[in-house]
Amino acid sequence: MGILRQLAEYLYLKKKDPDQPRTQWMKYMHGMNRISLIMFVVAVLIIIFKLVILPLFR
Repeated sequence: MGILRQLAEYLYLKKKDPDQPRTQWMKYMHGMNRISLIMFVVAVLIIIFKLVILPLFR
């Protein structure tokens, strides 16, 4: 699979190949991506809390 095609699939510009097999390793990869995305959102919320909300109470 080419890099441009893969990026187009990620950005929903091109439909995914229905004949592509779904393996257990793909499920693991998607799970790790979800975990990292959730950790990123939590870290951003903590930074916003520390920089914006805490100074308002001091």
